[in-house]
Amino acid sequence: MSEQTMRAVSQNTFGGPEVLETVETARPEPIGNEIVVAVHAAGLNPTDWKHRAGQMRFGEPPFTLGWDVSGVVEAVGAGVTVHRVGDEVFGMLPYPNGHGAHAEYAAAPARAFVPKPAALSHVEAAALPLASMTAWQALVDTADVRPGQRVLVHAAAGGVGHLAVQVAKARGAYVIGTASAAKHDLVRGLGADEVIDYRAKDFTEEARGMDVVLDPFLGEDRLRSLQTLRPGGLLVSILPVGFDEVRARATELGVRAAAMQVEYDHAGMAGVAALVEAGQLRPHVAGTYPLADAALAHAEGETGRVAGKLVLTVRP
Repeated sequence: MSEQTMRAVSQNTFGGPEVLETVETARPEPIGNEIVVAVHAAGLNPTDWKHRAGQMRFGEPPFTLGWDVSGVVEAVGAGVTVHRVGDEVFGMLPYPNGHGAHAEYAAAPARAFVPKPAALSHVEAAALPLASMTAWQALVDTADVRPGQRVLVHAAAGGVGHLAVQVAKARGAYVIGTASAAKHDLVRGLGADEVIDYRAKDFTEEARGMDVVLDPFLGEDRLRSLQTLRPGGLLVSILPVGFDEVRARATELGVRAAAMQVEYDHAGMAGVAALVEAGQLRPHVAGTYPLADAALAHAEGETGRVAGKLVLTVRP
């Protein structure tokens, strides 16, 4: 490879993990208000394998996936004042069309990134951006969770869920999480006040009078979650599709429902970094894979059994 090229994970067609391959491609150059980051680690999220398989689409292959980045600023474009070459940063590339984190270099708006907390390694920092922004934008920006409120977090050991538990606790909430029995210790360790084994118990009977529900599901469970809310309570769905039925049912029950899609946000990332620095937020890294083994990481992620996050290591 030359100084103008880099390694990246790409695909030429939609399909299973086997369509992913490591290729040599041109390094990005920053345009105005952009930075280029030398990627040290890059997180994975369910949206990665869904886009890879064509279940979600922002365009046709070939493309490089990934939105979570932790690394070092390599170059800055005109007009950038918030970062300098050599700064350690982490952040989320613009979702969904700003993908490209699963590579040795990534370009993005400078304000998509904030300084990496010194307490986190690049691997830990790379586990945060998209999932933590989802939790932050759901619980802080959308629900405005306040001290003493009751918050139900579904899939509380998952990528978004395990961070949402911590964000809600940092806001002073009483937090109930749902998770399989094997993951209850993890969820309690994150600060959850109660954990429900959704396989053994009906969460609509166990969690009542909730002020806020963070819901990552589609289908019947999303509708059933409305039953746990107090009058005027709020369900926040992080999947803004097929929501008309949910909104109508919420109106019938006298509760509220909102659907959001995560977006990059400088203030939100700074808020996440502040929680990390205050000791109130820490990602759980379930496993790491070198960039060349991205297909193996996708295969593990698709099992649906991962607690926390998987991360690709790009530089030692």
